Amino acid sequence: MIRLQLIGHLGQDAVQRHVNGKSVLSFRMAHSERYTNKDGVLQEKTIWVDCSLWDREKVGPYLTRGTQVFVDGTPSVEVYVNNQGEQVASLRLRISALKLLNRPRGSGGKELEGEEVATDNADVADDLPF
Repeated sequence: MIRLQLIGHLGQDAVQRHVNGKSVLSFRMAHSERYTNKDGVLQEKTIWVDCSLWDREKVGPYLTRGTQVFVDGTPSVEVYVNNQGEQVASLRLRISALKLLNRPRGSGGKELEGEEVATDNADVADDLPF
C-alpha cells in the first residue's frame, strides 16, 4: 500500500456531503516548496491535493481556509479532460489521519492546535513489515 504524508494549508473551507449513507468532508490542500533554480532565481512550486475525510463530520467546522494541517492517507491520481480540451491529472488523497497544526489568525473560535483525528479503525502499526 502506498501512503502519503503532507503538511499544507487548506485552500477552502471543507464541504460536507453524503455518499451512500456516509458522511464525507472534502477540501483542497496546498503544499508549497521554495527553491533556487540554476540561475539563482527563487522559485515557488505549489501542488494542490483534493482530500476526502470520511465519517468525521465533527471536525468539519475546524477545517477552514488557511488552516495548516498534517494529513496521512492513500493517494490516487485521476486523469480527465478539462474545459479547454486538455488532458490533466488531479492528485487525490483519502485521509486516514489528520492533525490540525494551527488555525488562521482572526478565525475566532476554539484553538485546536495539535488536535489529532484518526480516521481508520485499523492500527497503522499493523501495516509495518517489521
